[in-house]
Amino acid sequence: MNKVLLDTDIYSEVLKAIDPTVAQNAATYRLQHGFLTLSVVTLMEIVRGYQRKRSARRLQAFLHAVAWEEVLDFDRSAAELAGRIAGELEYVGRPIGNADSMIAAIALDHGLERATGNTAHFQHVQQLGYPLTLVNWRV
Repeated sequence: MNKVLLDTDIYSEVLKAIDPTVAQNAATYRLQHGFLTLSVVTLMEIVRGYQRKRSARRLQAFLHAVAWEEVLDFDRSAAELAGRIAGELEYVGRPIGNADSMIAAIALDHGLERATGNTAHFQHVQQLGYPLTLVNWRV
């Protein structure tokens, strides 16, 4: 299994352990790589969700779980690339939002595939000519 950057939707499904296909893909990935790989953007999105719901117990459980994962930073290179992606998509009338532009840039910067259920947004990035590979952990 190639190294992938999990999108927020897929990592959330891993944590909930509801979808057996996602859980099996996560288990296989962990065996091969020792951890799951996500971005600081996904970390922020999940923390924001628990904070908004005022769910301190679930937030602490998440922070404990994510401590064992590989969390990739959003650095200067990714920021420039995310800005280019977001600007190009806005220009062609297909904006995907800052978070998805940032996650796409982190994946591209690290040469990682994207595991996401939100393929429509990331296909717009591909249509611009960026070599972003998408994989679906739900099948």
